[in-house]
Amino acid sequence: MNKLLSRHLHGKRTYTTCTSWNTHLRDLTKHGNYQQCLTLYRQMLRSTATPNAFTFPVVLKSCAVLSLPISGTQLHSHIIKTGCYSEPFVQTALISLYGKCSFIKDAHKVFDESPHSQKLTVCYNALVSGYTRNDQFVTGYELFSRMRLLGVRVDAVTMLGLIPGCTDPGQLKFAESLHCFVVKCGLDNDFCVANCLLTMYVRCGSKEVARKFFDCMMNKELATWNAMISGYAQNGYAMEALELYKEFESSGLDANPITLVGVLSSCAHLGAQRIGIDLEKKIQNSSFKHNIFLNNALINMYARCGNLTKAQEFFDSMVEKNLVSWTAIIGGYGMHGEGETAVRLFDEMVRSNIRPDGPVFVSVLSACSHAGLTDTGLDYFDSMEMKYGLKPGAEHYSCVVDLLGRAGRLDDAQRVIKTMPMEPDGAVWGALLGACKIHKNVDLAEYAFDRVIKLEPTNIGYYVLLSNLYTEVNNTEGVLRIRVMMREKRLKKDPGYSYVEHKGKTHLFVAGDHNHPQTDEIFAMLNRLDDLINVSSGTMVHSERLAIAFALLITEVGEDILVIKNLRVCGDCHVFIKLVSKVVDRRFIIRDPTRFHHFKDGVCSCKDYW
Repeated sequence: MNKLLSRHLHGKRTYTTCTSWNTHLRDLTKHGNYQQCLTLYRQMLRSTATPNAFTFPVVLKSCAVLSLPISGTQLHSHIIKTGCYSEPFVQTALISLYGKCSFIKDAHKVFDESPHSQKLTVCYNALVSGYTRNDQFVTGYELFSRMRLLGVRVDAVTMLGLIPGCTDPGQLKFAESLHCFVVKCGLDNDFCVANCLLTMYVRCGSKEVARKFFDCMMNKELATWNAMISGYAQNGYAMEALELYKEFESSGLDANPITLVGVLSSCAHLGAQRIGIDLEKKIQNSSFKHNIFLNNALINMYARCGNLTKAQEFFDSMVEKNLVSWTAIIGGYGMHGEGETAVRLFDEMVRSNIRPDGPVFVSVLSACSHAGLTDTGLDYFDSMEMKYGLKPGAEHYSCVVDLLGRAGRLDDAQRVIKTMPMEPDGAVWGALLGACKIHKNVDLAEYAFDRVIKLEPTNIGYYVLLSNLYTEVNNTEGVLRIRVMMREKRLKKDPGYSYVEHKGKTHLFVAGDHNHPQTDEIFAMLNRLDDLINVSSGTMVHSERLAIAFALLITEVGEDILVIKNLRVCGDCHVFIKLVSKVVDRRFIIRDPTRFHHFKDGVCSCKDYW
């Protein structure tokens, strides 16, 4: 039994008053022992003491942290019975509980039931934060506007509840107006508000404004650096996150788990395993080497850097595994095409009494799709609602359409789309379009394309998919039509590039690249490979071939070669790498934007289903 709790429970004779109970309850929550706090509260109810207005905020906070809405509603009844319902801080705690447990209507009902609470900043703050947390930013902003109209004081906590809801690139002007309001109210000197503004700008796609704001801050504490590094990492600016971390290391501050999770996430995004290994050593020598969030981040980093063995080692070594741990390792195996292992792990997770959620179902459905486990994936999809009471989202339907489409069941995929309880999004139509490209179904591809570009008119990947399909079926007119559309919309295909990491340095290549210091040796190696496999690389050599030739020059015989590419591997290069893997007796691991291809002995892990 927890020592702190044991002292509280076995020292009941010291609880002579309600105040002494409250002191011990606060002591438990202060140390993060929320479950023990609820246990002690039940002990209090069995004693002669009666809870008061100072008891309930502490216990309600524990329910909120543990996401226990049922226990929260029971406490709500206790509050009414004890006559504490009108107490402002009790009402604030109730509003906060319901907001954090996604019962936002109940939160607003508590707010409306007391005219007194509608004049208090703390109650408004709890409700504004609740709406923001539940993706109802507009309603939260309307409530904020009402505060100002009624003359209710706005403070730093108000802004900390509101600002995180401003996350869309289209909201940049609005974000700037919020910043102006903060300055006008003199709240920009509040350390937490300033950090929150930093994150807001990064999420709104204005990393330049965020960086300028960051550079102008006179006193940068650890939380400031964390806000910027995490903001970069969570919004796709991985290179910027790693560069900022280098600056952070010169600041004299010590990193904490939040810092390192952001950096590890960026390593995973870029495939920067060497930096990740250095971070792992730092973590192992620190006081937080058993931190579950860091270990989860390490699993994800190693899996996305192509080192599944190391990812599995970390997973196996964890004393405590949570749902995120299982999601990371299942997703890792799925990404590497090892669907059978991903399925086995998912079933093992369920047997461990860990209840699956939406994200882990996305991971296992995707794993089934990439491994061709169609029936298994469909069974999992059906179990979401029937067995676990989870409503599938658009992301799950996208996985099912991909699952059926890859298996050639295009009619079934269409039926799934027609029966979706929500409007299909771009990912759903994109999955159907991708399946049509694989199976060369031009008519259905055009149907899917017309719908997906209405939803995502600037996503160039869809134009390229259809253009490639037209090329494969020799439809020159179709290719020209797509080119005209792209020209009219001023869309340009992202240049393809590949890179190899060696001794902490990244070597990047683009198609036909002659800029590398070892260019002559690289092309000489390519010529030798072409002779060995009796295939010509052509005049415009794709970036992955250059990266492979370079890696063969600098690595030891028998060493695995990891190449990271920003676009999908083309069909010709896929064949080329298979043939090379057979004649040079090497394993090549190619990571594209969505998955890994493991080439060995002339075979690819994707079973030529890339």
